[in-house]
Amino acid sequence: MGTRITPYTAPDEESKKEQVARMFDNIAHSYDFLNHLFSFGIDVLWRKKSIRVLKRHLAKVGTQEGAKIMDMATGTADFAIEAIRMGLTRAHITGVDISPGMLDVGRQKIRKRGWAERIELMEGDSANLPFETDTFDAYTVAFGVRNFEHLEKGLTEMHRTLKPGGLGIVLEFSKPRYFPMKQLFAFYFRFIMPTIGKLVSKDAAAYTYLPESVQAFPEGYEFLKIMESCGYKDCKCIALTGGIASIYTGVK
Repeated sequence: MGTRITPYTAPDEESKKEQVARMFDNIAHSYDFLNHLFSFGIDVLWRKKSIRVLKRHLAKVGTQEGAKIMDMATGTADFAIEAIRMGLTRAHITGVDISPGMLDVGRQKIRKRGWAERIELMEGDSANLPFETDTFDAYTVAFGVRNFEHLEKGLTEMHRTLKPGGLGIVLEFSKPRYFPMKQLFAFYFRFIMPTIGKLVSKDAAAYTYLPESVQAFPEGYEFLKIMESCGYKDCKCIALTGGIASIYTGVK
């Protein structure tokens, strides 16, 4: 998949997965604050849009009541929490992440809301999920697939865990193509975000890695073709906020 983008300059024996886990452990304490700050809160609207897509699909196939949903790369469980808040109160959501630090923050948020019976968080890797085939009615991944060690392997493994007719939803950053959003986005990602991220999180590499990983990530039609090659059908892309982010969907 082209150049290997990793958070840190490290010995060859440390995998991208290990580096990403270490990075998120380092910034877990400030992740939610910086996430909303850097996006001016728009990331919340993107999640809401993704959840509306999810709810329409579940209603269409008749599985909204008691749906089983996986939130891959759940981080601090923002997506899972928002899904319950937006009406999926009878769903059971399993959040999976490779960072124990992020999961600890997520569990605190879930307990505070009294939703521990609705949302379960566990440590795990997208390329080797501990679930049986045909387990979930849908999965979501918000800003996580570009961190996968092996993109196709992760997409294929998540596809395996979906029930026939299940929906995969990927929310990910993309690169605006037109003036002035393209120029503003590039300047903000390259200069403003790393500077603020370093000051607040105390991890300079984490917010330098972010724009580099977005730049290297296949997007739009290219990503849809990758999804199709991993077995997904009816793949679609919804551009958000001038192309800063995109929602990708595919059906098993």
